[in-house]
Amino acid sequence: MYQERLLPSDIQAEEGVLGSILIDADVLPQVTAIVRAQDFMRERNRLVFEGCLRLYERHEAIDQITLAQELTLTGELANLGGMAYLSHLVAITPLAVHAPHYAELVARAAALRRLIEAGSRIAEIGYEATQDVAAAFRRAEEVLSQVSRGAQERDWMSLRELLDRWLMARAALAEGAAPAAMPLQSGYPNLDELLGGMNRTDLLVLGARPSMGKSALALNIAMNAARLGARVGVFSLEMSSNQLVNRILAAEAEVNAAHLQMGLYSEAQEQRIMDAIGTLSDMQVYFDDSSLQTSASMRSKADRLAHAHGLDMLVVDYLQLVQGQARRPGGGENRAQEISEISRSLKALARDLNIVVLTCSQLNRVVESRPSHRPQLSDLRDSGSIEQDADAVAFIFREDRQFTQEEWDRTFPDRPYPQNVAEIILAKHRHGPTGSVMMYFHPAYVRFDGLDAEFGAPPAAEQAGML
Repeated sequence: MYQERLLPSDIQAEEGVLGSILIDADVLPQVTAIVRAQDFMRERNRLVFEGCLRLYERHEAIDQITLAQELTLTGELANLGGMAYLSHLVAITPLAVHAPHYAELVARAAALRRLIEAGSRIAEIGYEATQDVAAAFRRAEEVLSQVSRGAQERDWMSLRELLDRWLMARAALAEGAAPAAMPLQSGYPNLDELLGGMNRTDLLVLGARPSMGKSALALNIAMNAARLGARVGVFSLEMSSNQLVNRILAAEAEVNAAHLQMGLYSEAQEQRIMDAIGTLSDMQVYFDDSSLQTSASMRSKADRLAHAHGLDMLVVDYLQLVQGQARRPGGGENRAQEISEISRSLKALARDLNIVVLTCSQLNRVVESRPSHRPQLSDLRDSGSIEQDADAVAFIFREDRQFTQEEWDRTFPDRPYPQNVAEIILAKHRHGPTGSVMMYFHPAYVRFDGLDAEFGAPPAAEQAGML
């Protein structure tokens, strides 16, 4: 027999949160970072919490007397139980120091209620008569994604709240902790100095023509970040997981990638490979090599990874291979519109999950017809919205891909041939200056290393053809 079930709630935790605030108002900034007024199941508890917030915003003392006066002015005190209820909240609260824990219990119950509500909305989507099943799945995934991100919409936050969060983050840093707001490091000091690190909520775009090494550099950055403790997810739409593993091992063990693929390596190199496997196995890096991805499927998978293992950085290789919304029969949607939708969704994903999203992007052929061959923001393929949505755009420029050594010696007789030298051009930077840094590409290891602007001959080991 069907029996109606009660919605999840924790009334004791709600009262514990409120009692803690009345005992020690200093816990309020910690609580507001975890719960919102609408997370309280019981109406009178929500009214009490909102009254505390109003006092806090006006920089007034928060206790039973001041709160009672505030609720009297709004006509709410009598409805929620009068002064007796405020006294009850203080009496049943053991210690104010446990307020964050109580808040977590309240937030968890609220999240479960939102999940139940989302289930009802998904059921309604299923009942709707529609021919576009793919669109129905995308709508259902978006509903569930909103719940998994912890909130269906963002609330207004005062500057004071933002400053409180800033101070808490800096305090955690001073105590040796690694707050979630701190930028990630790419592992290339010159690039990190120019970027100011890779900031969370940012969409970073790495653009280049084919065979310039954009996939290799993106993978190098991902592995460097993971080496420093970041949790990284990689969507590889172009290469299989076996190809990725081969590249990673070659770069880490400094073994020729082609020889590694064929199993042609010495005993000494095999030992380096085994050592590399031991080192890499401790890194939190997760790969998805599905060749068919949509922005909705990537969001859903990223949400699941974030909740299962945590997530600090997401790499997408590469943007033009992501599929847009399913096209209607006879529809006139163009690829530029699809790319615009995909780039916006990646930026939203970075903000919603508080992660860095690094995506590779192809450049159009115009760059090859330009005399200098230097890439520009207008070269981003398919859509100008990539430039608009990105927080930073970097290009890989290699002069050795434009000139043979003979052509170079004739054109620039006083300059050494830049064999395997790459200039990383930061063409857009929303948070700071633009500029460029020099790197050296090891083709055998499929790895980029830092290089001073004044470069000379390649490393001796590379010249000797060390495998």
